[in-house]
Amino acid sequence: MAAQDISLAWSGVFKVAANGNKTLPGDKIVLPQSALEQLLAASTVTVNSRTRPGASFDPFNPYSLAAARAEQSQWRDTQQQLPHPLTFRLVNSNNGNVVYAGIREFSAEEGEVGLSSFLLEALGITKAPAKSKPTPITRNDAGSPASAIDLTEDTTIDLTKDEEEPTRITVHAKQLPKGTYVRLRPLEAGYNPEDWKALLERHLRENFTTLTNGEILTVRGSRAEEFQFLIDKFLPEGDGICVVDTDLEVDIEALNEEQARETLKQIMKKAQKAPGTAEGSSIGGNIDVWKPFDGQVVEGDYVDFELPSWDRGQALYIELTAEDDDDIDLLVSPYSAHQRARPREDEHLWSDFSAKSTKKIILLPSNIGLDGAESLFISVHVHKFSEDPGHPRKFILRAKNVSKETILDESENPAVIEDENTEMHSSDEEQCKNCHQWVPKRTMILHENFCLRNNILCPHCGNIFQKKSQEWQNHWHCPHDSEYGNTLRSKQRHDEAFHISRPCPNCSYQAVNLKDLAVHRTSVCPGKIILCQFCHLEVPQEGDPFDPSPEALITGLTEHELADGARTTECHLCSKIVRLRDMATHLKHHELEKSSRSKPAICRNVNCGRTLEGVGKNGEIGAATRMGQGPGNDLGLCSICFGPLYVSMYDPEGKAMKRRVERRYVSQLITGCGKAWCTNEFCKTARAKIDKSAPALSTKDALPLVKPLTDTVNDRSQPMYFCVDESSQKRRKLAEMLAGENVYDLEWCVAACEAEGGNLDKARQWLQNWAPKKT
Repeated sequence: MAAQDISLAWSGVFKVAANGNKTLPGDKIVLPQSALEQLLAASTVTVNSRTRPGASFDPFNPYSLAAARAEQSQWRDTQQQLPHPLTFRLVNSNNGNVVYAGIREFSAEEGEVGLSSFLLEALGITKAPAKSKPTPITRNDAGSPASAIDLTEDTTIDLTKDEEEPTRITVHAKQLPKGTYVRLRPLEAGYNPEDWKALLERHLRENFTTLTNGEILTVRGSRAEEFQFLIDKFLPEGDGICVVDTDLEVDIEALNEEQARETLKQIMKKAQKAPGTAEGSSIGGNIDVWKPFDGQVVEGDYVDFELPSWDRGQALYIELTAEDDDDIDLLVSPYSAHQRARPREDEHLWSDFSAKSTKKIILLPSNIGLDGAESLFISVHVHKFSEDPGHPRKFILRAKNVSKETILDESENPAVIEDENTEMHSSDEEQCKNCHQWVPKRTMILHENFCLRNNILCPHCGNIFQKKSQEWQNHWHCPHDSEYGNTLRSKQRHDEAFHISRPCPNCSYQAVNLKDLAVHRTSVCPGKIILCQFCHLEVPQEGDPFDPSPEALITGLTEHELADGARTTECHLCSKIVRLRDMATHLKHHELEKSSRSKPAICRNVNCGRTLEGVGKNGEIGAATRMGQGPGNDLGLCSICFGPLYVSMYDPEGKAMKRRVERRYVSQLITGCGKAWCTNEFCKTARAKIDKSAPALSTKDALPLVKPLTDTVNDRSQPMYFCVDESSQKRRKLAEMLAGENVYDLEWCVAACEAEGGNLDKARQWLQNWAPKKT
C-alpha cells in the first residue's frame, strides 16, 4: 500500500536523553517503545471505494465465489500500518528551533528521546542537562545541622528542587514530500562541484532521511576533512523534504560573488598543476609486470595505479625508485570485497615510509591480505609539507614476479659480497681508518691527510660524508628506532609517520602512529568501506571495534552484513522463507538431500514421457493427483496410458486385463492410431512411415508379434509399446537425449522434462537443482 494512503496524526513531548547518543548518524532519533504503540494506534488506512458484492453475485460460480471472498477480506482488513519512511518534526519550545528527522529505532527509555549530534546542534541543545547534586548537610556535635548553610538565621531552604529541569522537545509525526531538487551553498571558498557527486550521494544515503531548509549540512571528505553547506532551496518547496527512494538533483552554488571569485581562482590554480600537465602529477592507470612506469608526483598528491593481474603462485616485488628524493611514499592495498578504498597514507595494507630513495614491498603468495583480491591498488605519494608544493618529484615504478628463492638470496647477498670484497684486496693495499676505503700503502699518508680534513664517518650507520656537505648537516638518526636519513623533510616525514599519535576520523580510536592508524582503518574500523554481499553496495562495515559482536566473530560477517543479511527472501528451490545470511547453509542442505534422493518410477510405456507419481517444479515427487493424474495400477503405467485399459470389473488373476492389452496391440498393428507424429514401432501408422511398401497386417499376422508382449504383461521390468500424445512423446525423446549426455539417469531426465513441460533449458536447470548426478 502506498505511503500516501496512510494518514498519521501523532505528537508527544519528550525530554532529551541525558547521556546523548554519539552513535546516531545524520538526522536519526530514538524513541521509546510506547511511541511505536501510539503511532500504530493513530495510523489510519484509506481504502479506495469499491463496490461490494451485490445482487449480481453468483454463489454457485466457484470463480465468482473466490473473487467475492477476496473482496470481503479487503474490506475486513484492519491491519495497522505505518508510512515509509517514518519522518518527524522536532520543535524546541525554549528557542523555537524546528528540524525534521527520521527514526532509527524504538529503544529509548520511557519519556526520553535520543538525538544525533546534528539534531542537537540544529535544535540549539549544546549539552543534555545533567542532574545537579543536592547541597550536603552535616551535623555538629550537638546534633544540629551544620554546613555551608547557616541555619541560625531566618533562611528558607527549598529541598524539593534538587535538579535542573531537563530540556524537552515536541515530536510530531509529519510526512514530507519526496524531494526532487536541493541547492547547497558552501560556507567556505574552494569547493569544486565536480568532486562532490559520489561523496554527497553516499553521505545522504547513509545518514539522512530528511533535509531541513536553512540547516547546516556537514560532510566528511575522503581525507577526514569536513565541509559545511547551507541547505538553501527545495523542490517541491517547503520547510523540508524526504530524500529516501527518490532521484534528487543537487546544485552547489557559491554563497556570494566574492566567494565565487575566490573559488574560481583556486580551481584555476589547481588546474595549472592538474594531473597530466607538465607541472602536475602523472595520471596513473594500469601497470603490468613487464615494463616499468616513469612518472612524477606533486607534493600532497597521490598517483594511483592498478595491477590487474600477476602470477599468483610467485612472490610479487614492487619497487619505487626516486631521483634524489627520500620522502616519496609507496602504498599498496588489495581490491577485494572487504578492501575497496584506494591506498592512502592513513588507510593501506602495505607501505614503505623509509627515508631511502628506493622503496620496496614484497608480497608472498601466502599473504592473507591477497585472499580474494581481484587486483592490487598501488599509490605513489608525497606528503604535503607546505602550501607551496614545489617542483614535481620524478619516480620509476616497477612490479615483477620473483621466486621465493630469489628473495632469500637477495637478503643474504650483502654479507657474502662484503666477505668476497675483503678477500680480493692485495697485500699492497691498506684500509683507511676514516672512510674505510682500500688504498695503496704508498699513498696512505696523503690519503689520510686529505680524508681526515674533508670527510667524516657517521659512527651510527657507517656512511661517509663530506664535512661541509648539506647531506652531513641534515643527517639524522631517530632515537626511537634504527631509521636514519639525510634531509630535514625525511626526518619530519618519519616523525609524522611513526612518532605522532593520530585519531581515527570514523571512530574514537586513538592510534599511536600513522602505521597503526592504517592497520585500524583497514581492519576493524566501522568506517571501512566494504562491498556488502547481500545488498551489493559499497557501504561502511559498521560495528564496535572495541567490543565486536560474538556473532560477527563466529560468522566472519561485518555488522552491516549481519543486519542486512537478516532480511528474508524466498528460496528458489523450495519456496521457503530464509534469511539472506543463512541462504548458503540452506542450499547446502538441499545438496545433501539431493544426493540421497531415490529415482522416480517412470511409465513402463517406452513412448511415454511421464512418471508414475508425477513431479512438480519444486522437485516434489508424488504430485500426480495435483497434476491431474489418477491413482496407480498394477501394470506400471501412468494413469494416462492406463486409461484406455481400465474397466470396473473384478479380475483377481488379471486374465481380462491381459486380453485388453492384447486387443490394443492388435488394434494398433492393424488399424494404427492415425497420428502423424507417432513413432511407435508397434503401430501401423509409424510402420507405414518407415516402410511405405510394407503390406498391411491382418489379425493372423499380428498375433505372433503381439504374443511375446502379452506374455510379459505382469513383468514390470519389461517395456510396453502404446501410442501416446505428441507432447508426451516429445518429452520422452528429449529425456533420452539428456540421458545420453551420461550425467543424469533416464528416470531423472523424464521427471525433469515432465516438470518443465518439455522446455530443454528449464529441464537442465531442474536437473541441476533437484537430481543427483551419476556416481
